[in-house]
Amino acid sequence: MSPHPSPSFRLPAFICPHCSAHSQMTWEKLYRHIYDPTGGPDDYEHEALWQCICYSCRGITLWQGFNVSGKMLSPQTTSAPMPHANLPDACSRDYSEARSIAQASPRGAAALLRLCIQKLCVELGQPGKNINSDIAALVKEGLPTRVQQALDIVRVVGNEAVHPGVMTEEDHADQVHTLFELVNIIVEQMISQPQRLENMFASLPEGSREAIAKRDSKK
Repeated sequence: MSPHPSPSFRLPAFICPHCSAHSQMTWEKLYRHIYDPTGGPDDYEHEALWQCICYSCRGITLWQGFNVSGKMLSPQTTSAPMPHANLPDACSRDYSEARSIAQASPRGAAALLRLCIQKLCVELGQPGKNINSDIAALVKEGLPTRVQQALDIVRVVGNEAVHPGVMTEEDHADQVHTLFELVNIIVEQMISQPQRLENMFASLPEGSREAIAKRDSKK
């Protein structure tokens, strides 16, 4: 689990959606629904309404859940990072939709992020029909190992999100914040840094650039 986890049911500490501090949380059950199908002693408890109070800001989140399984009802927010400024427009919609549902459906967010990097591979010159093949082709073109690993992490977790039983909702809740960060890392490594280097090179005196081109043509 991340050392700074996102909000999760009955977790004693997480990143507060109100103040963004990694804070201790106090949980209190507000309402309990008891269902007795027989009218006898076999009562059992159904989902309850809970409030969770942040120690840092005293902000309240409301949850619905039972035992260790539950979902946050309010506030409707997410701690997922904003998209990188250079994330291509073709990917932005999927990324933003993933952010909007990350809290309510981590599995859905993971699947959307997988789609996001599939489109990102197209932006990097690949066909986009098979993401695994696209990554393999990028590796042959010299893709840095760390970027390849980031792409494969998002690909594998996104694949598992659409196959029930492979990973639990809790597993995805633990990992989905990291997937957003990995998408931004990929954009930084494969789009932003090359653009900055290209701009720096273009700012060199024309004579210097011509001399470099002449030198390299002799290879």
